[in-house]
Amino acid sequence: MKIVFIGDIVGKEAREILIKKISDIETKYEPDVIIANAENAASGYGLTKKIAAQLLEAGVDVITLGNHAWDQKEMLSYIEECPRIVRALNYPNGVPGKGYYELQLNDDKKIIIVQVMLRLFMGLSLDDPFSITKNFLQKEKLGATCNAILIDMHGETTSEKNAFGHFFDGKVSAILGTHTHIPTSDAKILDGGTAYQTDVGMTGDYNSVIGMDKANPIHGFVKGYRVEGRFFPADGKITISGAFIETDDKTGLSLKIEPFQI
Repeated sequence: MKIVFIGDIVGKEAREILIKKISDIETKYEPDVIIANAENAASGYGLTKKIAAQLLEAGVDVITLGNHAWDQKEMLSYIEECPRIVRALNYPNGVPGKGYYELQLNDDKKIIIVQVMLRLFMGLSLDDPFSITKNFLQKEKLGATCNAILIDMHGETTSEKNAFGHFFDGKVSAILGTHTHIPTSDAKILDGGTAYQTDVGMTGDYNSVIGMDKANPIHGFVKGYRVEGRFFPADGKITISGAFIETDDKTGLSLKIEPFQI
C-alpha cells in the first residue's frame, strides 16, 4: 500500500497551496490513501466544516486533528457527522468523535488511521496514550484484520515520541509525529518493521515561528506577554511537508519511508 501523510496545515494560504498541488502529489507518489493533519487549518486554530469539506473534496481521504481539535466549536458536532475527521484516541470517554477511521479501498484492502496525543507539556487532561493504544491494537491485528495501520502521534517531546515509536514497533505500519511543525531528520524503519519519523513538519511558511508571523511570538518570549491575544499565520512561501510510506500488503509492515517537502 502507498500512503501519503501531510503534516500540520497552518492557515488559509497553506491549505490553498495544498489543494492546488495535491494533484502533483498524486502524480508523483500514486498513493492509495492521502492523510492530512489539519488541526491548524482555520487561521492556525482548529478546523471548520467548510475547510474540512474543501480538503476532502480536493483528494484528502482522512483528516487528523490534535490539541486544537475543539478551537472551532462547530467541530464538536460536525466530527460526529464526518467520521473521516479523527481526533485523539486517548481523550476521556464521552468526547465527541472517534480516535480512528477504517478506510476500505477500492481493491478491498483496508487501512486504519489512528491518532493519539502524547502528554508531556501538552497541558490537557488525556488518558495514557500507551495503554489506550495497546488496548486498541488488541482488537486490530496488522496483516490480519487490516492491511495497514498508521498512527498520527501528536506530541511535544522527542523522548516521549521515541518511546512511543519503539513501544509499538512491529504492531503498526507507520508512526508519524505531528505538532511541533519542525521536520526531524530521523525518518527510518524501526527494527520490527514500523516506519517512523519523530515529526513530519508542517504545511506552512517556514520563515516564521512554527507557521505563525514572527513578531507576536517573539514579543511574547522577549517581553513576557503578547501584543495581540492570538497569533496569525505567516503569509510567505508555503512548503508542503510530509512523508511517503510504502507497506507490504500481507504483513502490513513498511518497506519504505520517504520524507518530502514540496
